[in-house]
Amino acid sequence: MASTALIIGATGGFGGEMALALRNHGWQVRAMHRKPRAAARQFADMSFIDWVKGDAMNAADVKAAAVNAEIVVHAVNPPGYRNWGGTVVPMIDNTIAAAKATGARIVFPGTVYNFGPDAFPLLGEASPQNPKTRKGALRVEMERRLRAASEEGVKVLILRAGDFFGGPNTGNNWFAQGLVKPGKRLRSVAYPGPHHVGHAWAYLPDMAETAARLLARADDLGAFEAFHFGGHWLEQGIEMADVIRTVARRSDAPVKKLPWFALTLLSPFVETFREMREMRYLWKKPVRLDNAKLVAFLGHEPHTPLDIAVGTTLAALGCIDAEQRAENPHAADAALMKGTI
Repeated sequence: MASTALIIGATGGFGGEMALALRNHGWQVRAMHRKPRAAARQFADMSFIDWVKGDAMNAADVKAAAVNAEIVVHAVNPPGYRNWGGTVVPMIDNTIAAAKATGARIVFPGTVYNFGPDAFPLLGEASPQNPKTRKGALRVEMERRLRAASEEGVKVLILRAGDFFGGPNTGNNWFAQGLVKPGKRLRSVAYPGPHHVGHAWAYLPDMAETAARLLARADDLGAFEAFHFGGHWLEQGIEMADVIRTVARRSDAPVKKLPWFALTLLSPFVETFREMREMRYLWKKPVRLDNAKLVAFLGHEPHTPLDIAVGTTLAALGCIDAEQRAENPHAADAALMKGTI
């Protein structure tokens, strides 16, 4: 029988792409959701998922959902950044407890929030984690608990990456919340940082495929493994805005500065703006992830050409027609790249 993977957070960007990647690698996929019937209707095109009822804040629910699972993908986040401080640590504790009880490996998508300026500009897996923000401190604490759990017999795989984009859900990501307006035709692009400062982007389908390939070599993984996913490194960060305009056939669309001043004024009243403002430091300096360990282990990092990745994302967000994405001449190359290692 195929191995079973439990995904907590399957309706989010990384969780949804992990479901697809694991299915393609022969896994049976189970997903926990507070309203499983509603989730099954919303994601009817992913009928291969076995939806089970449960709440990530309830330890008994997580433990029950993880029975007979070989991995637990912990991809859950509070929607709209609400109450991060009160939810993310209890949720990771519940996943750890379930993994201890069932013997499952935890798969955790990491970010660059763990790191402060002392680790810039090139981040390795062992770079010092001295965050300067509240959210970064929470990320460090989550990883600390995962490492401690690995010393008690829980297997852990962390894949850290830059800013997410792509996937079946807009989620909490800069591409959808800062650069474009989901559901609206592209008229302009907002850019959060200086145009010349490099920036790292992680296309979620590529990141999920990478995690699935790492799991395919589970016997070669240690009890606690962390890998950095290089993704799309743009030496001139503004290149992302240029590609967005090109794919949308709106080369005349203005590139505007993100209104940081307005975000600052509204942050006491809008939690999403408050959390976005806290991450401004990551746009002021180049922050790149060193994927040498990953490439040495896999031989290759799955990589969709940027124009294909952006076109697919814009189409999913309703910013362009699907036909515009399909007409891109690199589509065949992207499909081929998915199948190589």
